Amino acid sequence: MRLSFTKMSGAGNDFIVIDNMKLATSMQEEQIRALCTRRTGIGADGMIMIEPSERYDFTMKYYNADGRMGSMCGNGGRCAVYFAHTLGVAGSSTVFEANQRRYEADVTENSMVRLNMTDPEDFRDAFEVCGHTCYFVDTGSPHTLLVTEDVDSFDVDGVGRAIRNNTELFPEGTNVNIVQVTSPTTIKLRTFERGVEAETLACGTGAVASALLCRKLGLLDSCNIGVTVRSGDLLQVDFSQEFRDVYLAGPAKIIFRGEVDL
Repeated sequence: MRLSFTKMSGAGNDFIVIDNMKLATSMQEEQIRALCTRRTGIGADGMIMIEPSERYDFTMKYYNADGRMGSMCGNGGRCAVYFAHTLGVAGSSTVFEANQRRYEADVTENSMVRLNMTDPEDFRDAFEVCGHTCYFVDTGSPHTLLVTEDVDSFDVDGVGRAIRNNTELFPEGTNVNIVQVTSPTTIKLRTFERGVEAETLACGTGAVASALLCRKLGLLDSCNIGVTVRSGDLLQVDFSQEFRDVYLAGPAKIIFRGEVDL
């Protein structure tokens, strides 16, 4: 079987995106994992299928790089919106579904996409894990936060892997965000992602979680937060004083298109 695909980047998160509006493509977990594997496959943080929806413009199905169905991916959602826009499936404003949840988004100038995220759930106050003080919130995916004064030198892989695999605290795992506050309205972020099992160049739900938690902790004095991710790109996170009406905005770009034999 020959598969047409589009490689996309959402602020450094990269994805294999498939037009499956005719439901002609079905893949096994091991096939997705092989395609997402770097050096021997196409290479990506995950795979996105754009499929029809009975209620909205389209359905986004997201698979982690390990081949398993994933929870919500913020940057993946933004890429899905831009891709659907190029297909003509969605206009500059769209409504779609992912994991049985409704999302709204807008494609703006310069390939920027602004996505309305779900309201946060399960805020957890300070707790100790692996010798670090951490915080937690679910922004469509589970996220643990550590605050540091030097994010660039932090051992993201070692500490992130240990916390992610702490099954006593996180039976289903967690993403781990290392954050440095750089001004009253900006932060720098590095993320160890569950499902990729490594640090990624960006994480949309992680950017949202980090902005919300830093504001809730009083480390930021605004509800309009600039988040610089590992790729160097800037994501913008906006929310209300009540930590509702959350939006994630940033670049979504097509890198290349191709075909691959399954």
